[in-house]
Amino acid sequence: MKCPFCGYEESKVIDSRPTDEGERIRRRRECLQCARRFTTYEIIESLPIIVIKKDKTRQAFSREKVLNGMIRACEKRPVSLDTLEKAIDEIETEIQNTLDREVSSEKIGELVMEKLKDIDEVAYVRFASVYRQFRDINTFMDELNKLLNTQK
Repeated sequence: MKCPFCGYEESKVIDSRPTDEGERIRRRRECLQCARRFTTYEIIESLPIIVIKKDKTRQAFSREKVLNGMIRACEKRPVSLDTLEKAIDEIETEIQNTLDREVSSEKIGELVMEKLKDIDEVAYVRFASVYRQFRDINTFMDELNKLLNTQK
């Protein structure tokens, strides 16, 4: 690590400790030439996730877009923002764990519906009606029947 004071490229680590709930490591270092101390942070490098949309265009994964869709589905429902953020954390982790850098919007939609089904059934049906583009009452009833059958 290059010293910010004298530019020397050798230093020793004096102290290391995790910060931000284990997301980063804070290191106190001492330059081996000028003996001045400085702090560095080590973080995990995350690669961007690319979403392949239905029209085959690609764009970067947006946590905010997913959250906004879930918020709309949960409007006027007793679901906290913390619950939704935890669900998005789980979705993002699941996508990252596949090690694929590209994921289809359909896959993300299915993951969101899985989470919403456990969180709030009304929000699940609202999201599914938009996501699956229900065209008539029969497709809506089919989805409700599937939901009822999984409860039994």
